[in-house]
Amino acid sequence: MDMGFAGLAAAAANVGFGEAEYEFGSSASRARAAFQWGGTVFALILLILNRAGRRSAMQSNFLVLYLFTSFPTVLFKILRGQFGYWVSFLAVAANLFFPQTIPVSRFLLFVVTPVWVANGLRDSIVGCIFCLILGVSLVIAEIRGIGGFCNCRCNFHCFAYCLCIGFIFFFTILYLCSEIW
Repeated sequence: MDMGFAGLAAAAANVGFGEAEYEFGSSASRARAAFQWGGTVFALILLILNRAGRRSAMQSNFLVLYLFTSFPTVLFKILRGQFGYWVSFLAVAANLFFPQTIPVSRFLLFVVTPVWVANGLRDSIVGCIFCLILGVSLVIAEIRGIGGFCNCRCNFHCFAYCLCIGFIFFFTILYLCSEIW
């Protein structure tokens, strides 16, 4: 029963393997993966810079919402599973003793958000537009936080913050363009 290469290719096409390979390697799925991983890395860097800098609660809230929408699917499923339940339980317990140190509400957003809201934001173009709006809000909050363009001093913190914001916009717009076209 030697079918040869042409016979195997025809059999694979009949089963549907060719279409699955094409969808897996499509530019939209690569752009989505880049958006999820790149956006997450730079949003986490911005959270660290915010914690080390002015400690703006508004910027932290924007970044957590951005992370909620752009967090990689594999890690998001882990956080929404049994592991996330235990971490949120321990975070709430720690918040009872150290309310100023451990802000629980931001982590609970990942665990207790209804499935239809989480999937609606994460699996559609609405989430990408939401991330773009959050990026603009981050820039506006930063400009207000430093007192406008007149009081802007260029230092490492400012440079790193602007670079990370630029990458967040890059990954968000890349994903938005790949979903539209």
